[in-house]
Amino acid sequence: MTPRLPQPAEVGILVHGGNHFVVRGPEPDDAQALALVRHWSLIRIGAQTPPELAAWTISTKEFRENLGWAVVAGGGEILPVVAQLLAELASRGVRIRRL
Repeated sequence: MTPRLPQPAEVGILVHGGNHFVVRGPEPDDAQALALVRHWSLIRIGAQTPPELAAWTISTKEFRENLGWAVVAGGGEILPVVAQLLAELASRGVRIRRL
């Protein structure tokens, strides 16, 4: 059985100040987005992903055209290059959700 690959709407960007993560998975709700930021912002060698966050993974190779959601979870100033990407997404009709 071939595993199901995520559809474009299941790839998005999670922004937290100067950090951003390209993420495979459904658009997280507010609590999930904040939990993902907390989980991924600290390096924990050998740490397991909590079961409640298992639906999301960081992706290192995606086309920006495939990003179907964006969540800005606070955290301070957004880098100019990330702000430009968010503007491109907004111009394509992708909703930018700010917490």
